Amino acid sequence: MPVPGLAGWADVTARPTDLSRRSVLRLGAVAAVALPLAACTTGTDETPDPLAPLLAAAQADAAAARKLASGAGGDVAGQIADARAAHAAALKPEVDRLNRPQPKTTPAPAPEPADLSGFKDRLAAVRKQAEDLVPTLPAYRAGLVASVAAGCAALQRVAPSIGRGDDAQPIAAPSGSVPAEAVDPLQKALATEHAALWVYGLVTAFLPADFGDALKSGRAEHTARRDVLIQVITAAGSTPVAPEAAYVPAKPVTDAASAASVVATAEADSAAAWLGVVNRTDDKGVRGMALQALIAAARRGTPWRQQAGEKPTAIALPGQRS
Repeated sequence: MPVPGLAGWADVTARPTDLSRRSVLRLGAVAAVALPLAACTTGTDETPDPLAPLLAAAQADAAAARKLASGAGGDVAGQIADARAAHAAALKPEVDRLNRPQPKTTPAPAPEPADLSGFKDRLAAVRKQAEDLVPTLPAYRAGLVASVAAGCAALQRVAPSIGRGDDAQPIAAPSGSVPAEAVDPLQKALATEHAALWVYGLVTAFLPADFGDALKSGRAEHTARRDVLIQVITAAGSTPVAPEAAYVPAKPVTDAASAASVVATAEADSAAAWLGVVNRTDDKGVRGMALQALIAAARRGTPWRQQAGEKPTAIALPGQRS
């Protein structure tokens, strides 16, 4: 960037012996101005913000669901509207903060759904878009986007018409070595997996037989995650945290509703711990593992919250501490 007056120093700098005190001061002042002006033209990311499409989709979904909430969509549409509005509210400050250029071309907005089933593809698409972004983002943004993806997965289990959302991938140990900064959050995730397994054992006596499949699949999922974590932490040269002999639920378990509630809490705690892993590492393999575990915990928590009568049924931003 040219700076006015800078060219006028050419002949002065050619005869350094003629420099007067005033000339030196003037040259120094010009240099001081030139440095920040030059600095502001380098290192700026002029590409469109990858979070902007997620924000636009969240705003559109919230508005569309709000229109359906007063009709046949009822409570489910209201939950979608509230959750997607929460996604937009979380994304907007981050998009505004970076204030990147708008894309030169924008895709045509999706037509508004005529009924609840219209949200099935919309939720699936934004969830996939968010999942694909997580490995590419700085940690402070990756956690936010991972939570949005998990929130969409949780919503997909609110009603069969919008998709069950039970397609979370089983986690696998990352192929490379685990960075040192990831070990502590992985230990915390392991502690929550131990606690979740204990909870699933506790509630068995309070739930009727028709919960057998849900209990079995939940235990299997947490057992698999526990075993992978033990393998990963051991390979990183650390001793995996051991389970406690017993845990104290936040609320007493006395019947089926309170049993479902404590399982939902265990799933929420698991989601928070796995989101902590996403937030604490840039390693793509570890992040990918944590993202799938976060999504699995979020989607599994929805039917348990539903059974316990908790509102909202789906947590909008799983893992985020309110």
